[in-house]
Amino acid sequence: MIEESDETVRMNALNGDDRRSRGDRAASVSVSVIVPMWNEATAIVDTLESLLLVDPDEVIVVDAMSEDGSIELARSVESNRIRLLPSRRGRGVQQNVGARASSGDVLLFLHADCRLAPNAIKAIRECVERRPDIAWGCLRMRVSDDDLRFRLVDAAAHLRAGTIGIAYGDQGIFMRRWAFEAIGGFPEIALMEDVYVSSALRKLGRPALVGATITVSPRRWKRKGMIRQTLTNWTLTFLAAIGVPPAALARFYPIVR
Repeated sequence: MIEESDETVRMNALNGDDRRSRGDRAASVSVSVIVPMWNEATAIVDTLESLLLVDPDEVIVVDAMSEDGSIELARSVESNRIRLLPSRRGRGVQQNVGARASSGDVLLFLHADCRLAPNAIKAIRECVERRPDIAWGCLRMRVSDDDLRFRLVDAAAHLRAGTIGIAYGDQGIFMRRWAFEAIGGFPEIALMEDVYVSSALRKLGRPALVGATITVSPRRWKRKGMIRQTLTNWTLTFLAAIGVPPAALARFYPIVR
């Protein structure tokens, strides 16, 4: 038997040749990955190439008029599983555009600076196949930095999702299509759309915490400082929970690239 090299396997995946039979794919839960993008030239190619290696059924990149070459870079990753759509700016808006254009049974919303573990899509498929009652869930977050303080950040994120049912976008929120439709999609607001969508999804049941890892860029913590950024996250979550308008909160959470 002739074994394929790692590079051959990688190129086959990037070109859409996933080596699974059509029957196997049709029999399993289909997963659409939606990636909102705005000025992500430093991350988008690595994100898309790594995504194709974990076997999603489709990847929909929704661009909000990037000005740094992100669109051209996204187009340079050739695969019949990647689609690029335009949108007005705003994560909630972009994620709704992508979800409504998708065809998957399950929708996974992925920030453009995050990476999935090799088993992540498989783990999501197995979770929803095994537990038909599950409407939504998230992955186990890990900040991509060896500083041990980030392990506390990781643990706190997992604890928050498991105890109060609030997941942040960088935890890889996924939901069944019927759940997305039941809640009317993401709120199209300036900030904290992940907190508000989690609150809506909680009415459909507790989130499934899938053990596969999603790796998150440390860029925001590096820019603002770990303690300051963590306290900002907690404060904004609390203020959102008590009803402070998202537009007011957005002033305290600038975009970092």
